[in-house]
Amino acid sequence: MIIAERAALLRRVERIVDDPADAEEVVQSMWLKVQAMDDGRPILSKRAYLFRLARNLALDFRRSQQRRGALADAVQTVLSESDDAPGQDRIVDSSQVLERVRAAAAALPEPTRTIFRLNRFEGESQPAIARRLGISTTTVENHIRRALNALAAARDGRDPQL
Repeated sequence: MIIAERAALLRRVERIVDDPADAEEVVQSMWLKVQAMDDGRPILSKRAYLFRLARNLALDFRRSQQRRGALADAVQTVLSESDDAPGQDRIVDSSQVLERVRAAAAALPEPTRTIFRLNRFEGESQPAIARRLGISTTTVENHIRRALNALAAARDGRDPQL
C-alpha cells in the first residue's frame, strides 16, 4: 500500500516539511517503521493509518529541524558575540591582581627576592645561583618555591605567608 500511495504521501509530507529531499527521508523512515510493526493489532483503515503516520512523522521531523536550527542560531549568536577584548571589569580585576602580586614580590624577604629575581627574570639556573651565592642548590630551590607560593597566594587574594 505504501508503494501505491507513495506519490500522495510524498506530496502530503512535502507540504509539511517544505523540502522534497526531506519528504523522501520522512517517507523512507515511515517505510521502515511500517516494516517493523508486528501483526498484533489489526488496522481497520490502512490508508488512513498511513497518511496519519506520514503526517505525524513529518511534524516530528519539522520540529526536530526547527530545534536544530534554533540551536545553530544560538551557537552562531554566541560565537559572533564573543569578543577577544576583555571587558572593563576584567581589566580592573586583572590590574588588582597584578598590583597584589607586585606588592607580594616587593615584600619577599632577602635572599628569597634576589634568588627569585636571578632565576625568573635574569634567567640564571639554580646551580649557577647556588655557586654565585655560596649556598646549596636545595636552598635555592626552597627559596624559589617560597617565592612562587607567596606570589600565587597574592594572585589568589590570600595572605602571602613568607
